[in-house]
Amino acid sequence: MNVLVLGSGGREHAIAATLAKSPQVEALFVAPGNGGTEGIALVGGAPSKNVALDQMDAAAVGEFAEANGIDLVVIGPEAPLVAGVADALREHGIAVYGPNAPEALLEGSKEHAKRFMGDNDIPTAAYAAFDNADDALAYVREQGAPIVIKADGLAAGKGVVVAETLAMAEDAVRACFDGAFGDAGSTVVIEECMTGPECSMLSFVTGGRSFPMAPSQDHKRAYDGDTGPNTGGMGVYSPVPIVADDEMDAMVAIMDRAAAALPAYRGTLYGGFMLTPCGPKIVEFNVRFGDPETQVVLPRLQSDLAETMMAVAEGRAADTDLSWSDTWAVGVVLASAGYPGDYEKGKVILGIEEAEALPGVTVFHAGTTRNADGELVTAGGRVLNVVALGSTFEQARERAYEACELINFEGKQLRTDIGAKALRGREAWA
Repeated sequence: MNVLVLGSGGREHAIAATLAKSPQVEALFVAPGNGGTEGIALVGGAPSKNVALDQMDAAAVGEFAEANGIDLVVIGPEAPLVAGVADALREHGIAVYGPNAPEALLEGSKEHAKRFMGDNDIPTAAYAAFDNADDALAYVREQGAPIVIKADGLAAGKGVVVAETLAMAEDAVRACFDGAFGDAGSTVVIEECMTGPECSMLSFVTGGRSFPMAPSQDHKRAYDGDTGPNTGGMGVYSPVPIVADDEMDAMVAIMDRAAAALPAYRGTLYGGFMLTPCGPKIVEFNVRFGDPETQVVLPRLQSDLAETMMAVAEGRAADTDLSWSDTWAVGVVLASAGYPGDYEKGKVILGIEEAEALPGVTVFHAGTTRNADGELVTAGGRVLNVVALGSTFEQARERAYEACELINFEGKQLRTDIGAKALRGREAWA
């Protein structure tokens, strides 16, 4: 089959690299791709190619798909899904991995997601939603801190503030209504602050059924010790050793319940969980593979991803059969200096080949490109995902950080404590 992947981040590199392992894939295109998605070696055909396509332009994507005999379009990011790109492609008879716009609203609107959870008896934090600052501020003052402030719409993973003080909460509310997140902040969702460690579970969803992937745990804060601003994710590991068997069963049941309420859904459903003292509760749903969770989950997949994605896209739940390795995976993000704030681009990157020479190490590109001289350079806030597999959690973590030391670019920024809490056990979250 010929496959087109939409997106340009580490998630899309991981998806493309996993698809490339399938003998079913004869041609693989990534639009627009990055410095790592060009030239991935395929089992069944020529190397992968980057394509200069606007992923938000459904007509252009459709024209390219028809001209190049694309059998499957895999939509990586949330924005095209919320904008209805999948809908438009399906109307032209193109198989798509990713939900249509009505289902994508689960991520496109946090208020909609909260209503969905309430309607389907899915445990989550208590909340209220507001469309003006005065009422939102009055509610915050009534509830007190800690409290969680969320911009309702898409904000690239940065529209959430866990306010530890009333002043922080008020500032977050004002920032939303003052346009810090554009239209995404025109409605604000305010939630109770749940306690406990977080983890995520991705599921292949089709035909109203959920096929869960291995759980993972992301690190959202920018700096060591879970301090600093929220980011798109600074590191991740899979599986999650602190998750008890009963918690795993509860998360699977929640994903099953959500899938059953989404009979038209065809793609990945991401459940962001908090392991509260009252059991797992949903923090958020996303309608696509997580980033950087994908980078540690897919390397552990032993099933054929291309076959699985096509079965999901065509609604063939009976043909979805998953197998996972028992290895551990740890991923560390190398970011540009200043991320998640302002940062410079164009810094030359060295040492990736040396890092990937280490056993079990793969470097997924997130924000990279080639300059006029053909050098690999930084092109984003999150630059690389350094992922290592190991027979134990400790081995995978040590390999990941050993690989990080071999890679260099000016201003390289990383957290040094990815997975440290998991090594100390559940009490680290007390």
